[in-house]
Amino acid sequence: MADASFHTGIELASVRVPDQDTVLTPVALNLLAELHRRFESRRQTLLKAREARQSVFDAGELPDFRADTRSIRESHWRVAPIPAALQDRRVEITGPVDRKMIINALNSGAKVFMADFEDSTCPTWANLIEGQINLRDAVAGDIAFTADNGKHYALRADANTVLMVRPRGWHLSEKHLLIDGERLSASLFDLALFALHNAQALHVRDRGPYFYLPKLQAMEEAALWDEVLAFLEVRLGLPIGAMKVTVLIETLPAVFEMDEILHALRGRIVGLNCGRWDYIFSYIKTFRRHANRVLPERGQVGMGVPFLSHYSQLLIQTCHRRGAFAMGGMAAQIPINHDPEANEKALAKVRADKLREVSNGHDGTWVAHPALIPVAQEQFDAHMRGPNNLEVLREDVVADRNTLIAPSSGNITRAGFETNVDVCVRYLMAWLDGLGCVPIEHLMEDAATAEISRAQLWQWLHVGEQEFKDGTPIDMAWFEAVLARVPQRITDPSLPGYARLDEACALLGELTRADVLADFLTLPAYERI
Repeated sequence: MADASFHTGIELASVRVPDQDTVLTPVALNLLAELHRRFESRRQTLLKAREARQSVFDAGELPDFRADTRSIRESHWRVAPIPAALQDRRVEITGPVDRKMIINALNSGAKVFMADFEDSTCPTWANLIEGQINLRDAVAGDIAFTADNGKHYALRADANTVLMVRPRGWHLSEKHLLIDGERLSASLFDLALFALHNAQALHVRDRGPYFYLPKLQAMEEAALWDEVLAFLEVRLGLPIGAMKVTVLIETLPAVFEMDEILHALRGRIVGLNCGRWDYIFSYIKTFRRHANRVLPERGQVGMGVPFLSHYSQLLIQTCHRRGAFAMGGMAAQIPINHDPEANEKALAKVRADKLREVSNGHDGTWVAHPALIPVAQEQFDAHMRGPNNLEVLREDVVADRNTLIAPSSGNITRAGFETNVDVCVRYLMAWLDGLGCVPIEHLMEDAATAEISRAQLWQWLHVGEQEFKDGTPIDMAWFEAVLARVPQRITDPSLPGYARLDEACALLGELTRADVLADFLTLPAYERI
């Protein structure tokens, strides 16, 4: 590490990325230092509160609505008016912050592109700095890219997809930048750098800046975001409330504080999103010690199971009561070009999922691949009467504590167990090699879906006496045998990160054998990149 000469206390990684200094200017570094010194102690306090809450759940207590915030839930209030650019969000596409992805997404015709520094971007130093450069060029309108095969990509003059940015969550830190010897919050690093370089340009065009905020668990975490954003608005000369946010409800504790999260951010929030894959992972993590709430294999946990369907519908009711949008979840399918029949079956699942969302009252939805945009848009065009569904109040929805945490029926097969192992290994291979999202078996896997597989393996082996569908006990010997055979099943050297296969297997083994479920697989993996 080398100390930056222009400000005492700031240390940057010695590994440099081309044009890094255009992002990490003296002004930028000083701003990051100021943010760290002002907000880091609060962040740490909130992370300790998460640990304390989880220890209570581990002891057997169940999550519930807060008694001390009843007045917020029962009183009448609404969020601030939603900007014109965000009134129609019927189809949003998400993806990492690499140059080609940004160009294709902004050209895709989707209403919104969420550029993702979190679950679909591996946070190598190069990925983060280049991502900021790519987004800066996109905002300026002069982003272009030429692939190795000579194909050229450029932003179309008529592209009108709205850009939103998702920074990393409060639980993550940035090891390449130390302030007073401490790692900076990854959330502050991602969001502040984007805002510093792009906020004014976006604001004068009435395009934000707009953000997605991930992994919140409590209203206090939302309140910290509100303070950070207000601080940045003052520093950057923007009106208070100019920075708008959508919050992902992707943790089980957060579903019991949706009103409170909206209230904490009521001057700038425009909606909540059903981050369903992370939400399933959070259900497993919250109930990691509850043998009576162990989920069946991942393929059996769809949006029709009670705890997910009630979560989705309560989110719609809560948002629309407050004048905020209720965004649907991700369709992770990708085209199966070599098999028309299988491709049509996959598209049929997407159509059914999007029909369910729009019929329930969601205002928009997510897709992972441009080919799914017309499939999703067809359902929302046909069944949403205006630019959104705000008039659908869903006063019929009754979702109490028990329905929101209801156990799921189902089973665990040997094939499902093996699939979880292989998905984890293949995702970790790629992640350790610098890729944050990977196509696996015609699904776009990111950290959220890999986390489900990893957490399920741990819980099946450590909690209760779980059995396969045929009655055979699930034990560590079976896991070790399945893990040992991974090199026999994953044999294609062209797969992303194939050279890291042994390392990925070793890491999955460590995480699965551990006595305590790790909070996130990306935390130990981050130390290895």
